[in-house]
Amino acid sequence: MTTNLLEYWEHYDNALDITHQQLLNGLAYNYDFSKPRGAISCYSIVKKNEQYHLSTSYCIGVDWLDDKSAIYIAPKLNSKSANEEINLEEVDYIKMLFSSLKYLETSNEMNDLFEIKWNKPEIEINQVKDLLTPLLVIQYLSLVKTIVRKGLKKSYYKVEHNLNSRVKGKVLVGKTIKQNIVKNKQLFTYCNYDEFGVNGLENRLLKKALVFVKRYLPTFDKLNHNDFTTDLFNYITPAFENISEVVELNEIKHSKTNAFYKEYAEATRLAKLIIKRFGYNISNTEKNTISTPPFWIDMSKLFELYVLGLLKKEFPKHNELQFQFICKGHELDYLLNSGKYKMIIDAKYKPQYRYTGISREDFRQISGYARLKKVYKALEKNHDENIDCLIIYPDLNKTENDFSDLTSVEKSIKKYVRFYKIGVNIPLIPSKIS
Repeated sequence: MTTNLLEYWEHYDNALDITHQQLLNGLAYNYDFSKPRGAISCYSIVKKNEQYHLSTSYCIGVDWLDDKSAIYIAPKLNSKSANEEINLEEVDYIKMLFSSLKYLETSNEMNDLFEIKWNKPEIEINQVKDLLTPLLVIQYLSLVKTIVRKGLKKSYYKVEHNLNSRVKGKVLVGKTIKQNIVKNKQLFTYCNYDEFGVNGLENRLLKKALVFVKRYLPTFDKLNHNDFTTDLFNYITPAFENISEVVELNEIKHSKTNAFYKEYAEATRLAKLIIKRFGYNISNTEKNTISTPPFWIDMSKLFELYVLGLLKKEFPKHNELQFQFICKGHELDYLLNSGKYKMIIDAKYKPQYRYTGISREDFRQISGYARLKKVYKALEKNHDENIDCLIIYPDLNKTENDFSDLTSVEKSIKKYVRFYKIGVNIPLIPSKIS
C-alpha cells in the first residue's frame, strides 16, 4: 500500500496544501516529543473553518498521521521575515553535529537528541529523506573513535577450539566423538574455555555495526561532503581488524559500567540501533527507497550543541564555560565566567529573532535563572548586581560569527536591562535551497 507523505518544514504555521486537505478526515492530529524538562510539540494539525491548519516546531522527522498518511518535516528554515516572501534554506544538520562532537566531554550531553518509535509500523521514504541514519552513524563513529584512542577494552569470553594432545576448560564430549573419534583423530579434543583479550562480545558488536556503516557510507552523499567521515572510519578500522563480527544482539543485555571505558554503554546502544535500523540485513544499506520507523530529531538540542562548540572555541580555558549548569530543577544552557564576561547564555533555535525582539516567555525564563543564588555564587557576583543575559539564535543571513563584544550596544535588547542577543550562522546546503 502506497503511503501519502505530507512534506513540510520547521516552524511552519499555515494551512495544509490543498492536495493534502482531502487526505485527512479526523478533527485533530498531533505528537509531543517527551523530554525530561517537559514535552515539546513536533506538530499539530487542527481543523479551522473547514481547513486543516498545521503548526510545526523545531523537530524534524517522519511519523504516521493515520494508517494511510504520514507527515515528513524537513530540516529547512525560512530566511526571510514574516512580511516577506518565504525563502527556504536546508540546514546541514550533519555538519552542525560534526562541529560540536570534539567539544563534548561525555556522551550524556547528547541525550534526548532523537526518539525512535520502534513499536510503530515502518514508513517507506526515499533514502535522501533519511535524516535518522546519518545522525546515528556520526554519533556512533565519534564514540568508537574515543574508545579506540583509549584502547579496546579487554574481557573474558568463551572460545571453542579443537586442541591437539591437550585439554583445557570443559571437554565437549559429543562434538569430540563426532568430529574426532569417528574420524580417527584420536589426539584431538574439542574444548570450551575462557580467554582474556579484546575479542569480547561488546567489541564484536561494535565491529558488526562498523561493517554496516562501511557499506552505508558511500550511499549517502550528505556524509561525503566532508573528509571527516572517511578519516574517522579509517582511524577506527585498524583497531578492529582481528575482532570477530559474529555476535547476536540478545547476547549483550547491557554493558557493565567502567569509569575508564564509560563510552561503551552508549556505543553498544547505538550499535544495536544501527543494526536494527537496517533490519539486520546488510544489503539494506544500499537501497534507494528505504523503510524507516517513525522518528523525531530535536533541532533545538542540536543547535544547543552546535553553539557549545562555537563558545568552547571562543572561550577554551578550563572551567571558563559551564554547559548544562543545574540548579534546583533548573538547567541553564551555558554559564560563562571569563575575565571579561560573567553571564548567562541561552541558545534559542528561533531564526525569527533576527527580525523581532525576544518573547516574554524566554525573557521570564532567562531572567529567572539570573536570580538564582547558585548562579551568583558560580559567577562570583554580589547579590545587588544584575547578571548579564545573552540569547544566541540562528541567523541564516550571517556569514561569519563575531564574539568580540557580547555586551555591545548593538547587541543589547532595548526593552530590558543587561539583556543581549546575537545571531550565529549555521551550516546550510546550497544545492538544496528550495
